[in-house]
Amino acid sequence: MFDVPLMKKNGSLFAGIALLLGAFAGNARAEEMSLQQAVEIALQNNAELQAFRDEKGLREAGRIRAGLLPNPSLEVSLESGALTGNSGENAFSVGVSQEFLLAGKREKRVALAQKELEVYRWQLTDLERLLRLDAKSRFYQVLLAVRKLKLTEGAIELNRHLYQVAKERLAAGDIPELELNLVQVELARSEGARSAALEGLLASRAELSLLLGGKEVEPALPTGSLEAGGAVKQAQAELLRLAQERRPDLMALRAEAEKGSAELSLAKAEGIPNLTAGLGLKRDTTAVEVAGLEGKDTSYTVGLTLSMPIPLFDKNQPGLREASARRDSAGNRLAAAASRVEREVAAAYASLSNAEQVLSLYFRNIMPQMEENLKLTREAYQLGEVPVLTVFEEQKKYLEVNQGYLDALYQRQLALFKLEAAAAVELTGGVQ
Repeated sequence: MFDVPLMKKNGSLFAGIALLLGAFAGNARAEEMSLQQAVEIALQNNAELQAFRDEKGLREAGRIRAGLLPNPSLEVSLESGALTGNSGENAFSVGVSQEFLLAGKREKRVALAQKELEVYRWQLTDLERLLRLDAKSRFYQVLLAVRKLKLTEGAIELNRHLYQVAKERLAAGDIPELELNLVQVELARSEGARSAALEGLLASRAELSLLLGGKEVEPALPTGSLEAGGAVKQAQAELLRLAQERRPDLMALRAEAEKGSAELSLAKAEGIPNLTAGLGLKRDTTAVEVAGLEGKDTSYTVGLTLSMPIPLFDKNQPGLREASARRDSAGNRLAAAASRVEREVAAAYASLSNAEQVLSLYFRNIMPQMEENLKLTREAYQLGEVPVLTVFEEQKKYLEVNQGYLDALYQRQLALFKLEAAAAVELTGGVQ
């Protein structure tokens, strides 16, 4: 790798990138941001997640509504005989009626609303789980882009050194001027690659900034190492058990299945009609004629009325079928999701194992050999033993191997994050 000579000559590349990105964001100095900070910012500021959080009020309102009793009804009646020629006769009544929920409908509605709120909470937790994965992935994409930019800087240093060697050999009459021109072209190509790498870094950082919530986090530059992350100690069977117990999408589907049972219970209760009871006071005034004299007779009565629909035709059969279908559907989706989770854990575990094997191959065999080959080839060119095209070819191989090594590091981290998301557990010790 090119870290040591590059840092000695140009100072800290990371600090330089930080200054550049800070200026790009309108800030003279870029602050650093850890992976944990990035995840926390995403959970706080992500617009889609915040919009779903705001829906909590809808579920809570539904729970409150489910616990309310029907409002009583006030009935007022006034009768008069003035239009029929009996102006002395009139009647006035006032009454209050109240509908009473039978078959435990109120309690069943509250239980259903509680299950709906529980489903929502698990769905929110699952969105947070997926957002963590996305934030970690994009965070490490920026770190990968930083390392690739660093690699292009190293390639420039190699070609600059090669150019100096070629100038010395040209001055000594060992090579033609065309060979020096070829080296100069290779140097220009490496500088173009650096510009492309910088564009990639800015693009990946913009994507991360958008995920984290917008402009207020633009000055922050992710900091960390692609080599971070220890070995996974948990066996695949243990991770699968944790996933089955803790995956919030599974928990949401379990709550959905329980909600289906609550809906079915409520639908059965809805088939039983409610009782309406009324209490009224009535005053009747009638005209009475005695011995040619007209008088009025007033009487007061108190009445109690009870009414209930007769469930002759409508016994809530459609509601029962709908509730039964939703319950069965939730159960089937839960079974399918459990199988999917098992496959996700197995695939993520295998991917992580494979990524670690690839990294081990790079670290133990490929990287040391490529560094030795490049060193020997450059020394041989300086001594005039190989043509410059051989150096170009060896440098190309070396840079491609380093690119592959960086991609393997990123793939290892991405596989680790996917395994954490699949098992709903932070493999450093915490639970998502």
